[in-house]
Parts: sequence; structure tokens; C-alpha cells
Amino acid sequence: MTETKFQRNTPQRRVILEEIQKATSHPTAAELYESVRRRLPKISLGTVYRNLDLLAEMGRIQKLDLGGGEARFDGNLDAHYHVRCLRCGRVDDVYGLPTGTLIDGASEAAGYEVLGHRLELVGVCPECKGPPEMEPTAPPNSRARIPRPPNVPANRKRFV
Repeated sequence: MTETKFQRNTPQRRVILEEIQKATSHPTAAELYESVRRRLPKISLGTVYRNLDLLAEMGRIQKLDLGGGEARFDGNLDAHYHVRCLRCGRVDDVYGLPTGTLIDGASEAAGYEVLGHRLELVGVCPECKGPPEMEPTAPPNSRARIPRPPNVPANRKRFV
């Protein structure tokens, strides 16, 4: 059994937590350091790193070790996923995706008791993608059909 050590809520830690909770960009430690320095000019980058790691360990924030670069941090603890732009590295939140089938399927297939999961979606963000090219579109009253992948049975619903 591990012993949980009491951690004082220092003024530096409080400001770091406030800054990350108001950020929506999933900042890196260096980016947070810049915003925290506006409020605490004498804080060091090392103090920011140590406190971010501690806050993540305490479960107060999420540390996102996403592919393609340095760790990012998220002060939003609500259930959600992340999508990362492969061109610029931007990270955005994605809500409302079903998780039950994924967890149940993984448990069944691997025989694990799944305690949690992380899912990173990757793509190209709207800014990097640029303006939409002129392509023929379906008439406004029709439903565009998305072809079913070969491994999905006809009676299974797809989430798009």
C-alpha cells in the first residue's frame, strides 16, 4: 500500500492550477510558464514543471503525453477525448463519443479488467486544412451515404 503524502497548496501551485483550468489550448509547460510569470514574475520554469507533475499525480489535472512532441496539460477533468493536428500540433477536446463498446470489447478480446483508457484522435485542424475546395455536394435534402468498412457487420451502427 502506498502512503499518500499531504501536499500544501502553495501560492505557486494555486496560480498554476488556475492558469491551466482557464486555458483551452492544452498548453505545454513552457506555455504555462509564460502565463504564470505574468502573475508571479519570479517563478522558475523548474517550479512550474514540478508542480504540473505533482498536480497530475494528485489527479487535479491531466498530463497528455500525446505523440509528436512535449507533454501538454489539461485542467478539464470531464470525460472527453483529444484530437491532435498532425501539421501544427494543436489539440482540441472531443465530447460525446461512446465508450462502452470500446471498453467492453477490449475486456472481452484481451481478458483484461479495463480500469481506464486514453484515446488520441489525429487529423488536420480547420486552420491547417484551409478553405474547403469546391467539390460536388449532395442536394440539401438528401443524406450522404458513408460506405461501410468491410469489417463492420451490416447490423452495427457506426458513429461518425
